[in-house]
Amino acid sequence: MSLPVADLIDAVGSKNGIPDSVGINSLWVIVAGCLVMFMQAGFAFLEIGFSRAKNAGTVIAKILTNFSIAGICYWAVGFAFAFGGPIGHIIGTHGLFLRDFGDPAKAFPVMGLSDATVEAKWFFQFVFCAVSLAIVWGTTLERIKFGVYAIYAVVFSAVIYPIASGWVFGGGWLQGKSWIGMQDFAGSTAVHLIGATGALAALLLLGPRRGKYGSDGRPRAIPGHNMPLFGLGIFILWLGWFGFNPGSTLNALDGRFTEVLLVTQMAACAGVLTALATAKWKTGAIDIGMAGNGAIAALVAITAPSGYVVPWAGIVIGAVAGVIVVLGVYAIDKWIDDPVGALSAHGLAGVWGTLACGIFTHPSLAAYNAVGRGGLIYTGSFRQLGAQALGIAIVFAFVFTASYATFWVIKKTYGLRVSAEEEDAGLDISEHGMYGYPEQFIPEPELVAYGAKTTPPSAVGQSPAPIPAEVPA
Repeated sequence: MSLPVADLIDAVGSKNGIPDSVGINSLWVIVAGCLVMFMQAGFAFLEIGFSRAKNAGTVIAKILTNFSIAGICYWAVGFAFAFGGPIGHIIGTHGLFLRDFGDPAKAFPVMGLSDATVEAKWFFQFVFCAVSLAIVWGTTLERIKFGVYAIYAVVFSAVIYPIASGWVFGGGWLQGKSWIGMQDFAGSTAVHLIGATGALAALLLLGPRRGKYGSDGRPRAIPGHNMPLFGLGIFILWLGWFGFNPGSTLNALDGRFTEVLLVTQMAACAGVLTALATAKWKTGAIDIGMAGNGAIAALVAITAPSGYVVPWAGIVIGAVAGVIVVLGVYAIDKWIDDPVGALSAHGLAGVWGTLACGIFTHPSLAAYNAVGRGGLIYTGSFRQLGAQALGIAIVFAFVFTASYATFWVIKKTYGLRVSAEEEDAGLDISEHGMYGYPEQFIPEPELVAYGAKTTPPSAVGQSPAPIPAEVPA
């Protein structure tokens, strides 16, 4: 007679001396990581929607390439640099290639309270790295060389991101030193600001798209070709955030992740509404793109405080982020060509969300997470707010310096952007030799196989043959 599943799990766990919690928590961390991985599809749709049709296909190749490079580099050294050191470390040393680390609780102490397996924790943290890298590239659409992606991806995922994120939420010195105690539950700074800072460094060296600024210096709109696809990307990213923030508990058994999910949802809803209202006030129109960016900015902003604040504070944080992202996009567009608004949605909103911990952190949640102190409105003290500001400044300085130096070397050697002719033709054909939307760009005589045209290749220059009437069956 077969045992029920629950009894079978108990029997196997008892036999191997492994607590049931290991399997349960590992499963939760993997599921959450899969939701975060799915955000890559969200970035793809968002960027394709905001691109012109001639640059749609290259986004897919870019995301697949960067995701793969990040996976190998983060397995080899990134995870160890970020988490493999004592509390308060500058750079970790344990766990290179996920081998020979000994006791996981000692090798990766900041995650020691969760008994999920090291492989599960690696996967969850790797997809965070891939998200941060994806943020960099949305700003560089339609004019950057494809090879730049690969070069910077290696440096970013092996060195820049692991070191900086490790300082903030990997048990490093900004988080682990008691005199600082920077709070960032899931990555407003450790993921989003790092990505946006790398993007800023790239944009300052890359320059704007051709035609973005007129002879008078004023910005011109270059509309994306597919706003419904952009909207689908927003919803996928929103869904992914329910892995991003709740998954950062690394624990399913205490039910804490459900509270984090609620706070995250409240913030996102508030961000959409205030972004729409702000765009209406500024332009007189209900801006589709700003509605989506309002959601993203609010989700970015609540990422750091999601494990530290109560729901009403989440609504306030998200609402403020919705205003910041709209005003930020309009201001930045006057000087820097950022097609998707990432500098505002991930950068400015990331700064706001990290600072918000210093204002709204509930003392009981600070004690529960064992990092930092209560926020200003509960304690009357600016101490935590100061710690948050210090952490932001240090991370920005490190990431910007390292990224700018990397892109400067690339520009002087390999080159950053495609030629003017290649940019005008579109990156799909100039970089990949094919079109994302072939029927829009391939010459008419070559479209016979698509069923949309009837002119055979041998009849070039002749009038197209009439479409024959369909013969009834």
